Amino acid sequence: MKALIIDKVHDVLFQQFKLAGIDFDYLPKIEKTKFDKIIADYQILIIRSKFKILKEEIDKGVHLKIIGRVGAGLENIDVEYAKTKGVVCLNSPEGNRDAVGEHAVGMLLNLLNKIPKAHRELREGKWDRESNWGTELSDKTVGIIGYGNMGGAFAKRISCFAKSVIAYDKHKTGFSDAYVEEADMARVFNEADILSLHVPLTKETRYLVDTYFLNKFKKPIVLINTARGECVHTGDLVKSIEAGRVTGACLDVLEYENSTFESLFAVSTPEPLQYLLHSDKVILTPHIAGWTDEAYYKLSKVMADKVINQTKILA
Repeated sequence: MKALIIDKVHDVLFQQFKLAGIDFDYLPKIEKTKFDKIIADYQILIIRSKFKILKEEIDKGVHLKIIGRVGAGLENIDVEYAKTKGVVCLNSPEGNRDAVGEHAVGMLLNLLNKIPKAHRELREGKWDRESNWGTELSDKTVGIIGYGNMGGAFAKRISCFAKSVIAYDKHKTGFSDAYVEEADMARVFNEADILSLHVPLTKETRYLVDTYFLNKFKKPIVLINTARGECVHTGDLVKSIEAGRVTGACLDVLEYENSTFESLFAVSTPEPLQYLLHSDKVILTPHIAGWTDEAYYKLSKVMADKVINQTKILA
């Protein structure tokens, strides 16, 4: 089988493919027009987020057997249509789950202890201890929606700090472990002080967090989103912060990102984003939770292993 790799990946993927006898072309700067012309020559496609691989692209890849995304989400691939064509879709969330878990905890601790605000003020020559007191997690309940690779990694880390960690996953049951207790959404709404999202972007989860959703919580909450930006309606989040329903937000992802996650798609800064950018109740990072030096290696290693195993099944 021959692979086309169209996004930047770690060298370990090339090394593993060579050892397995998989021929490949590495074209990280390929344009869409050229991609459309040559995809029919390959049985394996490796991507991150360069293009959406939908019905049209899959139809052009007449010999495709495997599509592998070096990352967690598969929303840029029409997985269901690929299945009808006998194409197996793979991802590698095991590769960056640790990075996401640590980043989410880091953002939360920074927010609750007002570290970015205190740091900025001190650089400006302001020594203010009184207004920069922090908030402890030892009496807080952390709620998680989605208990897969990312949710599990976050739970493992945050359980060292919080009073309790509860999680809801629509697609799983019986997953209580040393770090989390399985719960229904009614309990999450009733008990959570902090809510962390770890769900894929689907029709069901797009704008999952809106005013209606946030008003269901018994207590004001801190929101963490390291999943996908469009899982949160930013305008409604801002309104909830202003109303005191949300006391803080840690957002690594924004609904204003373009489909490649490489930039914001808006020409001008939307008003809700302006609010977030200037609020001391919010910490923002540019979709980097899953990216560390270690994750860069592991994402490609996991993908290489999965593709190689799949080629053996197909042989």
